[in-house]
Amino acid sequence: MTKYVFVTGGVVSSLGKGIAAASLGAILESRGIKVTMLKLDPYINVDPGTMSPFQHGEVFVTDDGAETDLDLGHYERFISQRMGKRNNFTTGQIYETVIKKERRGEYLGKTVQVIPHITDEIKAHVKRGAEGADVAIVEVGGTVGDIESLPFLEAIRQMGFEEGRNNTCYIHLTLLPWIPTAGELKTKPTQHSVKELREIGIQPDVLLCRADRNIPEDERRKIALFTNVASEAVISAIDADSIYKIPGLLHEQNLDGIICDKLDIQAKPADLAEWERIATALANPKHLVNVAFVGKYVDLTESYKSLTEALIHAGIHTESKVKIHYMDSEDIEQKGTAALQGMDAILVPGGFGVRGTEGKIAAIQYARENKVPYLGICLGMQLAVIEFARHVAGLTDANSTEFNPQAQHKLIGLIDEWQDASGNIEKRDENSDLGGTMRLGAQSCPIVPNTLAATIYGAAVNERHRHRYEVNNHYVNQLKAAGLVVSARTPTEDLCEMVELPQNVHPWFVACQFHPEFTSNPRAGHPLFTAYVQAALDNKK
Repeated sequence: MTKYVFVTGGVVSSLGKGIAAASLGAILESRGIKVTMLKLDPYINVDPGTMSPFQHGEVFVTDDGAETDLDLGHYERFISQRMGKRNNFTTGQIYETVIKKERRGEYLGKTVQVIPHITDEIKAHVKRGAEGADVAIVEVGGTVGDIESLPFLEAIRQMGFEEGRNNTCYIHLTLLPWIPTAGELKTKPTQHSVKELREIGIQPDVLLCRADRNIPEDERRKIALFTNVASEAVISAIDADSIYKIPGLLHEQNLDGIICDKLDIQAKPADLAEWERIATALANPKHLVNVAFVGKYVDLTESYKSLTEALIHAGIHTESKVKIHYMDSEDIEQKGTAALQGMDAILVPGGFGVRGTEGKIAAIQYARENKVPYLGICLGMQLAVIEFARHVAGLTDANSTEFNPQAQHKLIGLIDEWQDASGNIEKRDENSDLGGTMRLGAQSCPIVPNTLAATIYGAAVNERHRHRYEVNNHYVNQLKAAGLVVSARTPTEDLCEMVELPQNVHPWFVACQFHPEFTSNPRAGHPLFTAYVQAALDNKK
């Protein structure tokens, strides 16, 4: 029978519920417990796929093609279980399901209400996502007191009653602000947050108190007294310079022991040697690598969360500190490429829309001509192909139909927009919407032998995708004749997956249509990012 740990938040958002939940998952997994994780998002959107990265941050993509909250990326980085469509759902998905059932007459003419119909659907989704696990850690997005999260909180309250107290545990994450003028941590926001939770009918078993310093013992006892939580279960969630130290910090305060006791789980002692090794590697790098990260959402690093973490993982496995220099591609458009001088490597990530693309192309040209290691991801590959076509293959008007539908050479486009050599549209679906069908999820394809990609990946690659536009197959032979190496193509559609430059022309120039950052984790790293950072080290030398 699956047991549940429900994680809620109070006082303010963005305190790190996802990291705390994932860290607990890592500790429990180290004790031999089979763990899965779920994220419940209270917003009305069906999924975050259409939400701006400025507002929501990165959209994380799973193997089965779900566009999910970025916290699922943290889950996969901390535990071995792969996430999927069942591990993340929103208010929008719940209401959509209930409304469809009502339209089909499944409620037999009854009045459809939040309780029991919406809450029953939430509980059904939670149980479905938890199937097969010993413990399911369920994170509820938002904060206690938000109107939109009330159905989720009511559902997990009901589950505590229905599943039994030995099968459910409630963790509440709050903020203890430090007031410099008073010279003390203030516990009142935590008291009020727990009061709000208890009014809903949920008594937390554990408090994770986020602060920039440890909780003094007097404050710990005060919090315990006013919240009806055992003092040993008032855990200090202190700020750390690396999220990968959090499992160790929580284990030192016996969080996993408290949870196991509450859920009546007999498990072996935690073995966090792997996390200790990671923390040691992060604290003691032997090298420094400077990477120019040329993007369009650089003022919000959450927009590229998996990618920046993948670079950190590569640093762990090359004994390097990877210093990421975020560069706005629009600045490069206006000011030129001077900022790229002295960089050990250049990376252009994915993105949508025309803004900043010419700056990215200028950065790619700089990397190619100056033999600086280059990694292009998704849009970064498409722009690498356009740059090569313009400046090497002689197709000076090369572009993507996403940016310029009237371009003479449409190197990148929707499949239904591809043109033949005479410029005629080969086929077009007039009913296709913005970008037609998004290619989502994991897809495997063979790699051409004796290429740099083969050195990195071996015979095949299996990575996740999130894009609409593809390299136009009608131009591939022309690009290959000019010296571009197409090192991987999909086996069924024959679509371009990876390109590179020969190593006698450029020491390390690789671009891929997929998103390798989604499968990187600190324990194993990722072969592509590790090779990229190693190339940056070689370039630095």
